[in-house]
Amino acid sequence: MPILLGNVLQSLNGSINSIWVGNFLGEQALAATSNANIIMFLLISAIFGIAMAAVILIGQNLGAKRVDEAKRVVGTSTVFFALLALVVACIGVLFSPLILQWMNTPQDAMALAVTYTRIMFAGIPFMFGFNLIMAVLRGSGDAKTPFYFLLLSAAMDVLLNPLLIQGMGPFPRMGIAGSAVATFIAQLISFVLLLVYLYRKQYFLRITRNDLHMLRLDLSIIRALIQKGLPMGLNMIVVSLSNLFLIHLVNSYGSESSAAFGVATQISSYVQMPAMAIGGAVTSMAAQNIGAGLWGRVHRITWIGVGFNILLTGVLVIVIHLFERQAVGLFLPAGGNAIEIGIHINRVTLWSFILFGIFNVVAGVVRSSGAVIVPLVVSFIALLVVRNPLAIYLGHTYGFDAIWWSFPASFLIAVTLNVLYYRFGNWKEAKMLKKVGGKVAAGEGAS
Repeated sequence: MPILLGNVLQSLNGSINSIWVGNFLGEQALAATSNANIIMFLLISAIFGIAMAAVILIGQNLGAKRVDEAKRVVGTSTVFFALLALVVACIGVLFSPLILQWMNTPQDAMALAVTYTRIMFAGIPFMFGFNLIMAVLRGSGDAKTPFYFLLLSAAMDVLLNPLLIQGMGPFPRMGIAGSAVATFIAQLISFVLLLVYLYRKQYFLRITRNDLHMLRLDLSIIRALIQKGLPMGLNMIVVSLSNLFLIHLVNSYGSESSAAFGVATQISSYVQMPAMAIGGAVTSMAAQNIGAGLWGRVHRITWIGVGFNILLTGVLVIVIHLFERQAVGLFLPAGGNAIEIGIHINRVTLWSFILFGIFNVVAGVVRSSGAVIVPLVVSFIALLVVRNPLAIYLGHTYGFDAIWWSFPASFLIAVTLNVLYYRFGNWKEAKMLKKVGGKVAAGEGAS
């Protein structure tokens, strides 16, 4: 539940900030933030995978009661994330104009986009640091503490945005820069307060004076973080690419269809959140039990997770179907045809996200052993090999309304392939780290 609420919170935070920017500064400013947010999403995708690899490494070591090894992962991850964040921040601040030109950012939004993007890049060290601490806490089984500080960050971001954009009260009027500075300040304060809280609480995985020797670049751990983390980050990029191709197809049917698809995507993003949250929870739970060698409990976690996904996602889908017109009408004007198109898209696609959730939960357990390649390949096949070509075929052969049957078809294939791998594959033999000549090195087990 804390992971689920955190996901909802982050989505609401982004939506509210877009409302502030759009209403106060207009379409050009909104276009500027949209281009910058695409860059941030790609960075978050990469860091998400590496952070998840840290969750799994920490969870497995704690499950095996190797607390010192878990702290070694924390020490190496801290140094690695710090160096990575500084390099990314420097590159971003210096080369934001060039990056935005490569993205074909509209010229009338370029100056605003450069200002906003540079400040967002300057805040990268705090964003990376916050993600690392969340990974460490979730790896040890604590999902509540990250949520509380995420709530603090989101609240400060939402409140500071209008104050700094408009210059209300004692705050200076900063325009587009104010929105980015609000995010910067919120992330900085939340990050610092979270660190202070953990040290005052004497959190057992904190690095103390006696542990300073652990703050070094252990190449075996870094290799594991990259080898296992990048495929998990690439999975998010595969999803984004598939959606971009789909948007390109839908745009050819006109603005009403594009608007309806945009609304359906907004609604489906909330429907997917229980699956994403449960997937994150089972990953850390399964990692600890794999470390302890309790495979019977790992299987219980898998199928109880699947059951919770069916229940929570199913309830959401039923509620949206009962109030489908009102849900779509929140985003679209009452008189247009786009509402009817959006309702049709939801009727065909929403229930299939239950299948997506089953795939996500089973994939989370598989990844927790260190087997990260097969879930990535399954996503690639389901989305880029099946869904997008099938959507093109159905659209050209049977018309726009048929496109959406590509969703249940692709999710069914993803679930089938992943469950077959779970049942018959060699994922249990995968290793995050393995011993070589008495030393720990990145695992080359099943992938």
